[in-house]
Amino acid sequence: MRIRLMLAAAILTPALGVATPSFAQGQSEGYKFLSAVRDAKNNDVLEMLGRPGSNIINTRDVTSGEGALHIVIKRSDEVYLRFLLQKGADANLRDGKGNTPLLLAVTLGQTGMIPILTAAGANPNLANSAGETPLIRAVQRRDVGMIRVLLTEGADPDQADIMAGMSARDYAKQDGRNPVVTKLLADAPKKVKKAVSGPKF
Repeated sequence: MRIRLMLAAAILTPALGVATPSFAQGQSEGYKFLSAVRDAKNNDVLEMLGRPGSNIINTRDVTSGEGALHIVIKRSDEVYLRFLLQKGADANLRDGKGNTPLLLAVTLGQTGMIPILTAAGANPNLANSAGETPLIRAVQRRDVGMIRVLLTEGADPDQADIMAGMSARDYAKQDGRNPVVTKLLADAPKKVKKAVSGPKF
């Protein structure tokens, strides 16, 4: 009876799509990498990134969509952030809600991470799924220092979100609880939109 059950299990396993050990191992490299980053297992991270042909640096968590950059920003780890960016991590990688590492850094009040990310190519005007930009978030936080840094890095004060159709300038004007923020955004110059080249008739 026991042999029959074992044979039945062996026959049903592939049919039910249960992963074989080697398949599971291959598919879980990204998971192992993100886990090592979460647990700050530096030797494991270095070993995995050092493998020839490794392309796991921009792996995204299957549940949250988070990448390694999101993980280290959440724990305020600037050293690890610089290391991952030097290893080729995408500074514009979005999580499941469309949040970029820069947007997450702003949300968590990590002002010092903004120039690190923009120096690595982070787009200061890349919005999430709701159309919220890093500057809109900074205005909502009424964080004067962060707003100044973002404007210096090229954030557009007039880029509107999707939910309310309002820009950072609009939110600052509507709020009014921090006169410095209101004035800062009122005085921010409009960004010149590049003309779209195309056929002329």
